[in-house]
Amino acid sequence: MAGHNKWSKVKHIKARVDVIRGKVFSKCAHEIAIAARDGGGDPTMNARLRAAIDSAKAVSMPKDNIERAIKKGTGELGGDAIQEVTYEGYGSGGAAYIVEAATDNLNRTAADIRSIFSKAGGSVATPGSVSYQFDRKGEIRYENVGSGEDRLMELVIEAGGDELENDGDEWVVLTAPTELFAVSESLRGAGLEPKSEKLVSLPQNVTMIDDLEQAKQLMKLYEQLDDCGDTLNVFTNFEFSDEVLEALDS
Repeated sequence: MAGHNKWSKVKHIKARVDVIRGKVFSKCAHEIAIAARDGGGDPTMNARLRAAIDSAKAVSMPKDNIERAIKKGTGELGGDAIQEVTYEGYGSGGAAYIVEAATDNLNRTAADIRSIFSKAGGSVATPGSVSYQFDRKGEIRYENVGSGEDRLMELVIEAGGDELENDGDEWVVLTAPTELFAVSESLRGAGLEPKSEKLVSLPQNVTMIDDLEQAKQLMKLYEQLDDCGDTLNVFTNFEFSDEVLEALDS
């Protein structure tokens, strides 16, 4: 049941360039708006909204921004409605990408994503041609403060979680997608406050990249997709060799 998130090393490299607070706030606002649109603006009655607000507070998003995002989702501010959309595509060497976005202008977002793939030597794929290579999971992250793994695993099993992974400075709990918020609430009842909770797409098989130039190209595409103003999440199926990681991190 214990393991290590194979994508984490790449995420930690990418995190160095993900420090612009405005971009983080934008992603949080989109997620809050979508949650409020689907389940209403009361976080006590909407688990996804409560999770989105918790994630926003974790990055110090101002209260006014949070309230504005809720009203955007419920339609109180008017304007075009926020819609969720998923794009699938390929990068260098056939590396697979899934891009989840939230937008009030589908044509603009589609054009932006297509342009990013094209300029990076990649291509947008037809729906379903990439996603079948991934498993949909719920993911809950907690601070790793030295808690005993055996006890945590026991709590996760009792809560209905599927896996517990040690991701360095964080514990990661994986769940069935439909059980994410129920498991999170159960673990809250056991005194565990999450850093984040969301749905993720995890690759069934990882492609190892040991060519530095290809790795740079794949990371550039990842970062540009993630930097797109409407993007919520980017998932991919590659992992870098230790030698490549060391070269990228130098």
